[in-house]
Amino acid sequence: MAMAEVTVVPMGTGSPSLSKYVAEVLKLVKESGIKYQLTPMGTILEGDLDEIFSLVRLMHEVPFSNEGIKRVVTTLKIDDRRDKPLTMESKVKAVTSKMGE
Repeated sequence: MAMAEVTVVPMGTGSPSLSKYVAEVLKLVKESGIKYQLTPMGTILEGDLDEIFSLVRLMHEVPFSNEGIKRVVTTLKIDDRRDKPLTMESKVKAVTSKMGE
């Protein structure tokens, strides 16, 4: 199982606010069935790497197709650990356990 952090940024919107664009992208993510978590700076996806790649491609297209945007910058960071199971919760727990919390 892999984990990916995705940020989709439409350019040239005429406004500093991006929440309406993020909401449109997240509707697609929610419908996909892939486990996700919205963060203040992006969206974390957890699942099969091929499914994540396919979903990221669709996420990238949302501002073009739904919002009429002419330029989109998408950033993708992948954590693909194959020696043991990897989940969002386990990564957070690994850090907090070392903090004594």
